[in-house]
Amino acid sequence: MQGTYKTGPPGIAQSRPVNTPEQTSPAAPAAPAAPAAPVRFDTKIAVLLREDLEPWQRLNVTAFLVSGLGTAAPELIGEPYRDADDTAYLPMLRQPVLVLEGGKETVGLAHRRALSRSLPLAVFTSDLFTTGNDRDNRAAVRAVPTADLDLVGLAVHGPRNAVDKVLKGARMHP
Repeated sequence: MQGTYKTGPPGIAQSRPVNTPEQTSPAAPAAPAAPAAPVRFDTKIAVLLREDLEPWQRLNVTAFLVSGLGTAAPELIGEPYRDADDTAYLPMLRQPVLVLEGGKETVGLAHRRALSRSLPLAVFTSDLFTTGNDRDNRAAVRAVPTADLDLVGLAVHGPRNAVDKVLKGARMHP
């Protein structure tokens, strides 16, 4: 699978270490900092969207699905952010999220594969476009047997190879 917009080509560092006071003192000229090794995660986070969704639906579904993974696996959440003025911002997921798309059959097959591997999974069904709150969302999903869910998207987290197998047949979202 392709990298995300946040990662560069393999082997190119994404950040540089911060200079220490010893490196920046006038008495000791700073040595060129060695690039930090790229971070490679053992796990993968991915969202799979049904290809027939409207653009606003794709964004809405993605936001809802990713929020589910962060609550189920707190270790996925990084540290809070601060800017140079020390303004605080909320933490976000600590690793990239791949967004893929596929047909109804691909989404259904990915759902079955994720369940069979017991991977953390969030789902969004077409019925959720007609509800307006969490209580009604949960009731809409609860009313339908697993095999009959009209899935429009799912989010999955797990070991890289397991997630790749779950998403086989899906393609990167354009």
